[in-house]
Formats: sequence, C-alpha cells, structure tokens
Amino acid sequence: MEVAYEFADTYRSKANSDHAKKKATSFEHYAKKLMGVQKGKSKWSDGDNKLLNRSKDGLICYFGKYDVTKINTGMVRDYLIHLDENRPKRLAESTKGKHVGIIRKVLTLAVEDGLLDVLPVLPKQKTVDSPRNAFTDDEYKRFMKAAGECVKRRDKVRGVEITGHHAKMFRFVVHTFLRPTEGELFGLKHKDIQIKGEPAHLELNVRGGKTGGRVSVTMPLAVPLYHAILNPFDEKGPDRNGYVWMPEYPNRTTAINTARRIFNHILEKADLLDDDRKLSPYSLRHYAIQSRVRSSNGKVNPHTLAKNAGTSVDQLERFYLKNMAPTTGIIENLQHRE
Repeated sequence: MEVAYEFADTYRSKANSDHAKKKATSFEHYAKKLMGVQKGKSKWSDGDNKLLNRSKDGLICYFGKYDVTKINTGMVRDYLIHLDENRPKRLAESTKGKHVGIIRKVLTLAVEDGLLDVLPVLPKQKTVDSPRNAFTDDEYKRFMKAAGECVKRRDKVRGVEITGHHAKMFRFVVHTFLRPTEGELFGLKHKDIQIKGEPAHLELNVRGGKTGGRVSVTMPLAVPLYHAILNPFDEKGPDRNGYVWMPEYPNRTTAINTARRIFNHILEKADLLDDDRKLSPYSLRHYAIQSRVRSSNGKVNPHTLAKNAGTSVDQLERFYLKNMAPTTGIIENLQHRE
C-alpha cells in the first residue's frame, strides 16, 4: 500500500503541469529559503516556521511541489477553505491573515530572483479588533488592596508565596507602560535601567519589545518602586546582568506563568474574576495608557505616548483608547472655546 501511494503521488506530480519541473522553482525551495533568511533575524521566524512546516495542512505540505509562478489568488483562497475544512471550528481571520502573509513573503523572494514579475493578488482577510479589557480606577484600587492583603496573609499559589516583590511588580507595569512579556517586563535587567531626573524617572532600555528595541521613560512613581526592591546594604549594587523582576526563575517562561497564576489569585481575592469581562496582566498596561490620557485631560501627545509605550498611534486608538470613557477634563478640553 505504501508503494502504491508513493506511485500515485509520483504520477499525480507528473500529470499536474502546475508542479515545478525543477526544485529551484518550487514553493518548498523558496519556503526553505525564507526560513534561512529569517533565522536569527526576525522575531516572527518561529511562528512562520510552524505554519510552514505543519504536517497535515502546513504551507509546504499544501503548496510545496507547486511552481511559484503557477500560484494564484484562487489557489490561495482554496487553501484557506482547506484550513477550515480540517477543523471543527473555522480559523480566525487574523490567523488566516498570517498564512497569507507568509505566502507573500515566500513569493516575494521569487520576485527578487526574477521568476515572478509581480506578486499575485492575495485574498484579504477581514479583521475585527478585540481590545483587551483595562482596569477601571476602582478595580485597580481593589486589585492592589487585595495584593497587599495577600502579602500580609502570606498566601501561596502552587507553593509560591505572594510577596511584596510581586505586588510592586504589578504596580510597576502601571507606571512604566511595559508589556508583561519576556521581551519587556520579564526581560528587563538592572543594566537596562538608569535613574534620571527632573522630574525623577527611570529610563529603560527595552531590548526585545513587540515592535523592536526602544528607550522608554517611566512615570515618577517607578523610581521608588525600583529602589524598594534593591538591597540598601549592598554596596556593590545589584547584579547588572540579573533580572529585575522574579530573578529567582532563570527560565523566564516559568516566571511569566507563575506571575500570571499569582495575578489570577489576587483577582479572585479582589472579587474581580468575571467570565464576561476578563482581566489579564496585559490589562495593567492598558490601564496605564488610559490613565495617562485621563490624568492629562487628553493633552498628552498621542505620538509621544505611543512611541514611549512601543506601539503606534493607530494601535493606540484601536486597542488602548477605543473603549475608554471620557473624563470631565477631557470633555472640557474638547469643548474648550478660544
């Protein structure tokens, strides 16, 4: 049976004029070339490689033998339909968009090599923005109060005691706009921090942010929060290569997962668990950005805020400020008369 299947595949390959006559013109050739080009250079490479190499319906499995010059809009659309047919639930449009984006990258390499004059028109996926929920002022106060109570009770989550270090870490997010990810909050090392003044603030060298590296300026309260985790009796100061938050976990994925469980425990104690309005560590960042806009009565420069937070003005409006209720000050600013 195996031999028969192999023979059938060979026969179909020969019969299909759209299949590449030479390996150097096949989709698989350019897909592997893309993986080589992106290796170690693109933060998206791991995700791209997974979609390219998926065993049952990955891009190489589906398009691998096709000549890149034969791939057209209809074939890509058929592939997207094929993805849905292989699943009990349709893929999200954003996920389909990632597949199409990788196809574009692969075919772009063929354009660069002169095999294609132009890229084929690729299907566009409709995307629906789903902004994460942000804390309200009241919810944030309840969360931090519950965090303090958990510290006093010495609550434990899977054997890990909740300490003041954890409470300060969550508050630190709100005063730095950092993402609670390995590339930002959990990747921050002491050597990445400089204390500068007037007014006193931290200058953070964010090395692995979602949009690349950046220098980010914090709000003033980040300074005492940082000082509070340092040992005042250590004349040498902290290990410059040591992680600032939860340094006891060399594996940062473990640190992130532990922090998330602690966060959820505090949410529960603050009576903030809600299936209809889920809060996550990312909600602290959203609250930070919204708070900055509210406290400035809308006068903060959106470009400056977006750049400092490692995002764009478009993303700021679509995901961070879309559901923010206006304050009295913002309304007065909007209705101000010359």
